[in-house]
Amino acid sequence: MKAILLLLSLLLAPGAVAAPLKLAPRPVSLADGRSFTLNLPEGFEIRVAAQGLRRVRFLTRSPDGRMFLTDMYNRTDNRKGTVYVLDGFDPETGRFKSVSPYLTGLRNPNSLAFYTDPQGAVWLYLALTDRLVRYRYQAGETAPTSEPQTLATFPDYGLSYKYGGWHLTRTVAIGPHGKVYVAVGSSCNACEEKEEVRASLLEMDPDGGHLRHFARGLRNAVGLRWIGDRLFATNMGADHLGDHKPADTFYALQDGANYGWPYCYQSWRTVYGDPKYNPGGKKLSCGEVPVAYAAFDAHSSPLGFESFDATNGPELAGSFLVALHGSTRKSLGHGYRIARVSRPGAAPEDFITGFLKNGKILGRPADVLSVGPDAFLITDDYAGVVYYVYKPQGGR
Repeated sequence: MKAILLLLSLLLAPGAVAAPLKLAPRPVSLADGRSFTLNLPEGFEIRVAAQGLRRVRFLTRSPDGRMFLTDMYNRTDNRKGTVYVLDGFDPETGRFKSVSPYLTGLRNPNSLAFYTDPQGAVWLYLALTDRLVRYRYQAGETAPTSEPQTLATFPDYGLSYKYGGWHLTRTVAIGPHGKVYVAVGSSCNACEEKEEVRASLLEMDPDGGHLRHFARGLRNAVGLRWIGDRLFATNMGADHLGDHKPADTFYALQDGANYGWPYCYQSWRTVYGDPKYNPGGKKLSCGEVPVAYAAFDAHSSPLGFESFDATNGPELAGSFLVALHGSTRKSLGHGYRIARVSRPGAAPEDFITGFLKNGKILGRPADVLSVGPDAFLITDDYAGVVYYVYKPQGGR
């Protein structure tokens, strides 16, 4: 009943009606000689804002207006990750004038966030596989001028494709009330965890104090962002239930809720019990598991996302864009696109496609960040590219 009431409240929430989408091909040329087309809504254009990078993941803007970008280097468990500063964006060319390393030698840096404390000090929070750290940030600095403070530590094993455990990314977000949130993925595809921190979302004070669980049962919540007074998260479902279930999901999270894994899963708009881990619903009542704000095709792998307000045109206003990274089994064809979620409960729509074409991977979207009305950046951790997507002035 709680899940049904939440869904009704979301469906009845006021919001703009999104304009229908008609996609048109746009050419892309990279410095390494590759050329291909991506399909965008009519009226939108795409530029290569930065390239020649590695496994670029999440973007954030610093209080002094600079763009920071994580790069995990490759898909192995390594200590070759980098945080870059992207400076001097030129709207005329759609490019950043400089891309400079700010931190190097990092273990799988996936996500970072800035927070200004009540005393006016600015902190940069960085989520690594084994720990959450923060640095005191000085405007305009080209490298940290302070030593890192470790606020929390996490289990740091699990990358084993042979044995089914691989969630080594951590994601950090700062709430409007100054609390810090960190998502920690499961150690396995589906199992009953031995460590309580796995498959959960943690809340803590800015200095790491008063650590508690905000939500549980999230198998791998890689995208995490506060929108107003609500915390949203993407989440990836398990791999043992076939090609078309469970759905990958996008939640407006509730404090204290359990999102079901490994006992329950969602398929379209219904939550079911996992027959292997929850026969007869004896471990967890799946009727109490909240229904997702949006559900994607199984194995789409949703990662970062962005919301767009009324300053944008009808294609974006009142909607989310979600980066669907794509299935590791490319033959499924699920994901490999940017999807629009225009209202709770509605089927996601294609906003940008073409990252997978004729069985060939051309890119894997990882994050989306708004940079102005009808303009946003996309990271692609397969091609090592940051794209700038925009609607030219007068194109509304």
